[in-house]
Amino acid sequence: MRVHGGCALVHTRLSIIDVAGGAQPLVAADDVAIIVNGEIYNDPALRRAMPNAAFVTGSDSETPLHLYERGTSAQDCLGFLARLRGMYALALHDPAADRVVLARDPFGIKPLYYAEAEHGIAFASEPQALIAAGVVAPAVNATARDELLALQFTTGAETAFTGIFRVLPGEAIVIERGRIAHRRILPALTAGERPVEITAAETAFDTAWHDTVEAHQRTDVPFGMFLSGGIDSAAVLTMMARINAAPVLAFTAAFPGTDVADEREAARAVAAAAGAVHVEVEVTAADFWRHLPAIAAAMDDPAADYAIVPTYLLARQAARDVKVVLTGEGGDELLAGYGRYRTALRPWPFGKRPWRSHKLAEIDVLRVSPGAWRMGIDAIETQVARAGFSGLQALQAADCAAWLPNDLLAKLDRCLMAHGLEGRVPFLDPVMAAAAFALPRGLKIQGNRGKWILRQWLGRHCPAAAALAPKKGFTVPVGAWIAAQGPRLAPLVARQAGIAEVCRPEAVEVLFRASEAKHGNALWMLLFYALWHQRHILGRRSAGDVFAALQ
Repeated sequence: MRVHGGCALVHTRLSIIDVAGGAQPLVAADDVAIIVNGEIYNDPALRRAMPNAAFVTGSDSETPLHLYERGTSAQDCLGFLARLRGMYALALHDPAADRVVLARDPFGIKPLYYAEAEHGIAFASEPQALIAAGVVAPAVNATARDELLALQFTTGAETAFTGIFRVLPGEAIVIERGRIAHRRILPALTAGERPVEITAAETAFDTAWHDTVEAHQRTDVPFGMFLSGGIDSAAVLTMMARINAAPVLAFTAAFPGTDVADEREAARAVAAAAGAVHVEVEVTAADFWRHLPAIAAAMDDPAADYAIVPTYLLARQAARDVKVVLTGEGGDELLAGYGRYRTALRPWPFGKRPWRSHKLAEIDVLRVSPGAWRMGIDAIETQVARAGFSGLQALQAADCAAWLPNDLLAKLDRCLMAHGLEGRVPFLDPVMAAAAFALPRGLKIQGNRGKWILRQWLGRHCPAAAALAPKKGFTVPVGAWIAAQGPRLAPLVARQAGIAEVCRPEAVEVLFRASEAKHGNALWMLLFYALWHQRHILGRRSAGDVFAALQ
């Protein structure tokens, strides 16, 4: 902790690089101080470029401090951020200038929030820290809530809490004399496709992928990876196995005794081909009911993606052996893996744009029609349309601005950090992302297959990954688990204060008692929101299971 003038910096460290000597805040000779949540992957290169800098630790978090000292001018105090290759949320205090800089990496891998109060501005890695400190009272932002119930995540600067805002992906906020002076966005993606022949593209992909995965393995603590049955994580493991002499530790989730696709067979084949130590984590209905209140507690900035369940339990298991895991998030967005891209690109009238329906509105349980729920998505789509992206790139860029940071990356960060585990996403490394996003459409999509160049690369380097098999998608059997307990849940969910604010309780009770398969996502959304509201708005803590928490 450091208190200097009107600025206090407090940091709880997950020690990854320079475990013994990298305690934060880090303070330079001119009294500029910094705290960083994340990793700066080009730290070794940046240090070599500053041979006269007075480094006092081996921590990669110290490098931005010296970049700021050397690059700051009266006209620009944010230029140092463009040199960072990594994932980060940082706060830098320059007492001589009476300035605080808050900044977040371009993809929004690491979270950062702030609230403006009478006494100034408070910031934290989690909204619940601002609430616990008494900076903001816990109150629902109705517009964001309606968006959450439609999309399962929220977009833009506003959060589900009134008065708490996100620092946007790539955004830097300059605070002077206790008030926001100006902002700047460092974009994650640049418009334009680079024509390239397939052989040259595969060679360039291999080079960039090797460099990126190697950089993401730089750590002073044990590391592993999450392995699904898909090709993104297979590509991560394949390159990790090439780089590492020792077997990689790979963790896979499975759902025994359910109707969802079991990814273990595919994961086992890839793990065996890579010589990995493979750990299978079985996720059961009992686990779901026991751990869901704790998972909702971790998701203070709510993302109601049912994949939070296996992600949380994988992290719980992995934390026994490692401190860092690499994952495959970002592969679908950067290499056009989603079927919705191909659907949206079909010629009129067959094309269909994503995020067009509100499931709860369609089944008539809401008190009023949620008219503004698409406002955030509409704003993002308008923004990317003006940026000069191609049709496919515009779809990818919209996902990278909305779905990726506020659902997938939020899920990963919250579920892993709840267990003291750092998640790294090599597909979203600036070097790799730039190389992938600039590829022409034909190297991303061919016929009914996305991620074409990745499939070709895997076909050469890991045939066991079955790279040309159709994409199956990842499914968690939450609908079946909830349906089995529908009559018991019906009165418990229906009478929750958060649910009653937006839904007709009698309609919710009927919905849970019926528990039809087609309404599985709606049942999940309502159950998650009931638990989230209990914990984060009403402040009720429960050490019991779902049923105890809802009493």
